[in-house]
Amino acid sequence: MKKIVFIFLFVIGTNSFAQKIFSDQQHAWVSFLGNHKLTKKFGLHTEYQWRREDWFQNWQQSLLRIGIDYNINPNLSLTAGYGWIVTFPYGEQPILHQFNEHRIWQQLNLKSKIELPKKVIDVQHRYRLEQRFLETYSFNSVDAIVRGETIFRQRVRYRAMFLIPITKKTMQDNTLFLNVNNEVFLGFGKGIGKNVLDQNRFNIAFGWKFNNNFNLQVGYLNQYVIKSDGIKTERNHTFLSAINYNFSRRVKKNDSKQ
Repeated sequence: MKKIVFIFLFVIGTNSFAQKIFSDQQHAWVSFLGNHKLTKKFGLHTEYQWRREDWFQNWQQSLLRIGIDYNINPNLSLTAGYGWIVTFPYGEQPILHQFNEHRIWQQLNLKSKIELPKKVIDVQHRYRLEQRFLETYSFNSVDAIVRGETIFRQRVRYRAMFLIPITKKTMQDNTLFLNVNNEVFLGFGKGIGKNVLDQNRFNIAFGWKFNNNFNLQVGYLNQYVIKSDGIKTERNHTFLSAINYNFSRRVKKNDSKQ
């Protein structure tokens, strides 16, 4: 009996996998990110991502994100903020119409180090919650595209990131390094569709750390996307470049108490 159940589940799983529609595409993302220290405890998060489809030919997404950082200690910080995302029709599985998304987000970021005989690897664990308000579009009775109601979705994200110095033992000024990270996106609550797993992103990039406030990175991002119907999927091979720039306002003595 157990063997029959196992074979039945295996066949169902195989058929479900076979029914998925895969689309391999080539993208390019350029990111500008900064965490700017305003006081000893508080900072401003700024971010813009210019996401293009078919390398740099067409729009995929425009993403603007801002937030307020609260630094509990050098290894633990909290952030809450707002994001405005515009998604465009692109690729082999285009959406019906471009739409806006307004997003509220909160995150916790943990930092630690792995000390090896010849290297010290910086490790970051990022946990993020998102409350998403998405425009919808559909055809009406005369096949015209019309705006529908705004829907609400929730998502949790987890990213593990490893910064590995190449030319020096630690991540100090003027260091060539390797950034290896993976992030998983999981939907929860009402309306998540037929799949809980929304996306997975694996990224590997070379970077140059000029100092604590400025680094550049160039690499490869593999974005795996599962659509809400649980059948259509994307595997987006993405050229990724990132500019990370932070500034710190000179903290006054009376700021140290904040």
